[in-house]
Amino acid sequence: MARELDEKEEFSLELTQKMAELGLFGITVPEDYGGSGMDYLSYCIAVEELARVDGSQAATIAAGNSLGIGPIYYYGSEKQKQDWLPRLCRGEILASFGLTEPEAGSDAGASKTTAKLGEGQWVINGSKIFITNSASPIAGLCIVQAATGRRDDGKKELSCILVSHGTTGFEAKKMTGKMMWRASDTGELHFENCQVPEENLLGGRGEGFHQMLGTLDNGRLAIAAMGLGGAQGAYELALKYAKEREQFGAPISSFQAIAFKLADMATEIEAARNLLYKACWLKDTQKPFSQEAAMAKLYCSEVMGRVVDQAVQIHGGYGLMKEYSIERFYRDQKLLTIGEGTSEIQRIVISRRLGCYDV
Repeated sequence: MARELDEKEEFSLELTQKMAELGLFGITVPEDYGGSGMDYLSYCIAVEELARVDGSQAATIAAGNSLGIGPIYYYGSEKQKQDWLPRLCRGEILASFGLTEPEAGSDAGASKTTAKLGEGQWVINGSKIFITNSASPIAGLCIVQAATGRRDDGKKELSCILVSHGTTGFEAKKMTGKMMWRASDTGELHFENCQVPEENLLGGRGEGFHQMLGTLDNGRLAIAAMGLGGAQGAYELALKYAKEREQFGAPISSFQAIAFKLADMATEIEAARNLLYKACWLKDTQKPFSQEAAMAKLYCSEVMGRVVDQAVQIHGGYGLMKEYSIERFYRDQKLLTIGEGTSEIQRIVISRRLGCYDV
């Protein structure tokens, strides 16, 4: 089914509903709000297991929890939590995080989307791009980061505002022609004099940048889980193929050149798993984890890159054919080194934490 959905570039409402029935949305949200009340490690293991098979479905869960549900749970008012979390945890609707813009990617503070307050209404103008879970039939809410004024130091005051789908002036368009995660939902968002009530502000005015940083810290753990799971799945495909494929009268797994590739894959995957699980433990025990989250995201995503590259090599020419799943894994990997902070940004975050230079 993963291959068929990938080929059609089709978001599956059926699979999304089944994942919701398993409690995969709102895994870390307390039961009082409709969640499962589990820890962050459990959530990342769930994402990891999905990514072993299909990165697109893992992306739906990762974005749904980290970017959609998370900001409302961590920063929302009690009314916002009561209004949105139960439906989101049941998978009736999906929420997205409107951050990236055509000219604001790694430099998220360069956001040009604006929100002006007048007569109890926020009036939003601007656009967002590459927003996961924002354009499917069950997309119901977008958390939009917008400039709401200027701070005392002259920099933009950034705030996050909740915008319901169907609001006048808000349009979400499905993006197609993707190389990877072709069965996940990616949208381009446009706001033209879009008005929402003042109470839709998430947290306090001007807190959007810090909310974004916190959201990305949490989200990096889920992206790391996708890298870990994808690497595990690619390794398993390569190992199975190597044991079945015979050349010169023997399985190619018996040749040292192939066996050493598999040994290196297994070793890196185990190291990645320990790094990610430690970062999750730090978060679950309320200890600082930003540096470890960046390390886990960086390492796990790049480990998957190395593993899938060698897995395709082991498959030889068959690894380049769509009938073999490793071809899809090879494509899906690339976004992990770009989304939610590129590998270059992760290295900046880590080196700053090490005190290499001033923030």
